[in-house]
Amino acid sequence: MSSESSEVHPLSQEDIEKAEQYKNEANEYFKQMDFNKAIELYTLAIEKNPNVAIYYANRSFAYLKTECFGYALTDASKAVELDKTYVKGYYRRAAAYMSLGKFKEALKNYEYVTKVRPNDKDARAKYTECNKVVKKIAFEKAISVEDNKRNIADSINLEAMTIENEYAGPELEDGKVTLKFMKELMELYKNQGKLHRKYAYKILLDIKAYFMKKPSLIDITFGDDDKFTVCGDIHGQFYDLMHIFELNGLPSETNPYLFNGDFVDRGSFSVECIFTLFGFKLLYPNHFFMSRGNHESATMNQMYGFDGEVKSKYTAQMADLFTEVYNWLPLAHCLNKKVLVMHGGLFTRDDVTLDEICKLDRNRQPPEEGPMCELLWSDPQPQPGRAPSKRGVGCQFGPDVTKRFLELNNLDYIIRSHEVKQEGYEVAHDGKCITVFSAPNYCPFGASFQDIVEGWTGGSLSLCSVRAGAQCDDTMGNKAAFITLKGKDMTPNYTTYEAVLHPDVKPMAYANSLLSLMC
Repeated sequence: MSSESSEVHPLSQEDIEKAEQYKNEANEYFKQMDFNKAIELYTLAIEKNPNVAIYYANRSFAYLKTECFGYALTDASKAVELDKTYVKGYYRRAAAYMSLGKFKEALKNYEYVTKVRPNDKDARAKYTECNKVVKKIAFEKAISVEDNKRNIADSINLEAMTIENEYAGPELEDGKVTLKFMKELMELYKNQGKLHRKYAYKILLDIKAYFMKKPSLIDITFGDDDKFTVCGDIHGQFYDLMHIFELNGLPSETNPYLFNGDFVDRGSFSVECIFTLFGFKLLYPNHFFMSRGNHESATMNQMYGFDGEVKSKYTAQMADLFTEVYNWLPLAHCLNKKVLVMHGGLFTRDDVTLDEICKLDRNRQPPEEGPMCELLWSDPQPQPGRAPSKRGVGCQFGPDVTKRFLELNNLDYIIRSHEVKQEGYEVAHDGKCITVFSAPNYCPFGASFQDIVEGWTGGSLSLCSVRAGAQCDDTMGNKAAFITLKGKDMTPNYTTYEAVLHPDVKPMAYANSLLSLMC
C-alpha cells in the first residue's frame, strides 16, 4: 500500500484532470470486479492528487473487496481527515471496523452519519443493527464467566434424540462412520438432503473428543512413492469439494488429504462441507487432516454465514457446539519434516520454532496478536522484511523472513492458503512460500454492489442497501487448485479446476444482518 502525506499539495490543472481520469478508469475496473486493477488506478489518482477524499474512499471499498481490511480502514480514515463532512468516508470506516470485528468503533461512525443525515433510512437502519450487535456482545461478556464453565458438548443428550420412521438418510453403524455412510452422505447432500440431527451431533461430539487429544502441530509422514494432497480454502462450496474428489479420488488410506482451513462461510453449503470433512476425518483419522483457518471462529461465522446456516438447518445449540469444536482444530501440519502447512503464514518474531507451535494453547477464539493469530491471518509480501497486515490482523512477511524461518526449523518450504489467487495457486519467495486456494469462482465479500462507488451515478448516499440474508453476485471468476506431493522429493504439483454447477442457492444466503453493515 502506498503511503501518502497528510499535507495538502498545490497541484497543476493537468494533475487534477489526470487524477480524475485514473479514478474513472478505476471505477470501470471495479464494476468488472477487477479489484486489484482498480486499487492500482485509485493509487495513481491519489499520487496525482492526494487531496481528494473520494479517491481514498473508493480505494477503501476496493480494499474491502480484497479483504485488505487494515488498508481499507486507513484509507477511510484518510478520507474523513481530508473532509470531515464527507459522509461516505464515515460509511467506509464503519464497514472496515465491522470487517475487523470492532463493532463499537463502527457504531461511532454510524452514529455520526445519523446525526448529519437524520432522515436517511439506510443510515438509521445500519446504526440500529450495529447497536444491537454492540449490546449483544456486552450482554454475552457480562455472562461469560458463567458460560466459560459451561461445556456445550456435555449438555448434548443423544439418547433423547429419536430417529423418525420417515428418515431415509445415511445411518452410523454402531455409532461409527463407515465408507458406506460417507458415500451415502455425499449423495444425500448432492440431492440437498439433510443428515439427521442425532448423527450430526454424534459426529461433532466424536470429532471434538478426537481433536482434544492432539497437539497444535501435527506431524505427518508418508512414503517415497505415496501421494499426498493439500487443499486450500473451501468456503462452503460443497459441489466444488465433490469435484476435487472426482478429479483426485476419494480420501482413503492410500489417498490422504490435508484441508488447510476456511472450510465454511460465504458459500451456502458450509454445513454439507464440514460434515463431509469431519466424517472423513473420523473414518481415516491417520490419513485425513484438517487445519484451523481464520474462518473457524465465532466472529467470522456470525458475519459470513455459517452461524446462520447452522441455525437454519439445525439449532443455535449446534452452532455453539461448532465453536467449541473449532477451538480444538490443529493450527499447522508438518509433512515429512520438510514442509510446514498453515492457513495464514509466518510471524512477527524470527525465533518461532516448530516446538513452540506444537505447544500453543489453541482452545480459544483467535487472539489479535501472537503466533496463533499469525498462523491464521498472516500473508506473504514480495519485498523483504515485515509490514503491518493489509487485513489489520497478523502481519505481512517477506522472502527473507521465510528464509530465516525455514533455516531455523530445517524445512524446505511452506504451504499456506488464505488468499484467493486467479489461477488457484501462487509460488512466491523463490519457491519457498506456496499459496493454494481451492474455492473456484469465490465470493469475497457480500451482496450485489451496483451503484456503490462514488461517481457511477449521481452519488446517492446509500452505499449498499442490503437486507439480512443478502446474496452475493460479485464472484471472482477465479480458478481453484490443489497440490499433490510424493514423499521421495516433496515437489509440489498443481491441479487447477473451475467451478461446477450447483443448485441455485447463492453465496451468502445465510449471512445475517451484520453483513449489510459492511457495504
